[in-house]
Amino acid sequence: MLKQVLAIASIVCASPALAQDVDAGKADYERYCAACHGIAADGRGSMQPVLVVPPTDLTRLTEANAGVFPLARVIKRIDGRDPLVSHGSPMPVYGDFFEGEDMTVKTPAGQPVLSSRPVVDLVTYLQSLQVPSD
Repeated sequence: MLKQVLAIASIVCASPALAQDVDAGKADYERYCAACHGIAADGRGSMQPVLVVPPTDLTRLTEANAGVFPLARVIKRIDGRDPLVSHGSPMPVYGDFFEGEDMTVKTPAGQPVLSSRPVVDLVTYLQSLQVPSD
C-alpha cells in the first residue's frame, strides 16, 4: 500500500522540470544504442546491415510526428511497454539496466508518463538531437 501511495505522490508532485541529465543520457545512448542507431543517431550504426528492420533516424522523431516530440511513445519503446520486434525481443534488450529510480515527465499535452531515471535521461538526450523541420 505504501509503495502505491508513493508512486501516486511522485506522479502528482512531478513536473517536467525534474533534473534530467542530458550527459548521462548521451553516455547511455553511446553505450547501448549507437551500434544500431549510429553515433549521430541517424539510423546508420555499425549493426544496421544485419538488422531485419532498419534502425530509425532518431534525430527526426519530432519531424515525423507533426512537429511534436513523441515523448510517451519513445519512453514506452525504450522501457519495453511498446516492444519492437526488429530487436529480436522486446526492448530494452539490456534487461534490468533501464530499471531504477522512478520519475515522471509530462508530455506536451500534459499527460504524466512514469519511467526510470535512465530512460528519462536517454529520452532527454534524444530530444536534444532533434533537427528542425525543413
